[in-house]
Amino acid sequence: MHQQVARNIRNQIAAGVLRDGQQLPSTRDLAEQWNVSVFTINEAMKLLADDGVITSKPRAGRVVNAPDQAQRSEVRAETPRVLLVGGYAGSGKTELGRVLARETGWPMLDKDTLTRPVVEAALEILGRSPNDRESDVYLSRIRPREYESLVNTLVENVQCGNSAIVTAPFIKEFKDPAWLNKIEAMCHDMGAQLFVVWVFCDSDTMNTYIRHRGAARDSYKLDNWPEYIASVDTSFRPAVPHLTIDNSASGEPLQAQARELVSHIMSEG
Repeated sequence: MHQQVARNIRNQIAAGVLRDGQQLPSTRDLAEQWNVSVFTINEAMKLLADDGVITSKPRAGRVVNAPDQAQRSEVRAETPRVLLVGGYAGSGKTELGRVLARETGWPMLDKDTLTRPVVEAALEILGRSPNDRESDVYLSRIRPREYESLVNTLVENVQCGNSAIVTAPFIKEFKDPAWLNKIEAMCHDMGAQLFVVWVFCDSDTMNTYIRHRGAARDSYKLDNWPEYIASVDTSFRPAVPHLTIDNSASGEPLQAQARELVSHIMSEG
């Protein structure tokens, strides 16, 4: 558990969610936030301190140590690169997207960020809970429009000559070779290269992250965790050639994997 907590905090630092010099909450507050023991938090802090990503300062307590956050990276490609980053809830796909955006300077297009306020309003108009992500109403009437908006935003960026990092679950889409081939053909017609990225994460780490972020849309999953996790196929991989990121507690640091990913896609084409 302490490795899971440490990894998630390390990812938040790499993604810029936690900023250099930012004071971390107290041990007890962190234990409450992560729903773990004080001992677990102390062990997680030891790992982060050993990695040098947090330090202790008099009267300030633990603070983030990430001076390289001020550095701006810019990766220019002769042809735009499009990364579709998918994964189950709590897998860390959004954090990977943020890390990739920080490493490259490319725009990050996240489905929830782009569509959630409108989705919640639409669900309420249709007489559903704004947090509904399971009903036929959402799946048949709302979800397709979310992905349509996401793809349209992707197209607009590529038409402007920009590479793009697109983050969403993509569970249904990554099972559909026809959909993926259509997106690849569309990117090809615009002179862009498509890369499909799957973020793998073990169920325990996903549960830890979902509980911590406390999003209302996750309440159904947490309230019905045994049934939900039984429906998750952790062995699933996209139906086309793809790249896999391991965001389990035992995996390499997310930032290191992101840098390897950028190096790979820039060497292609």
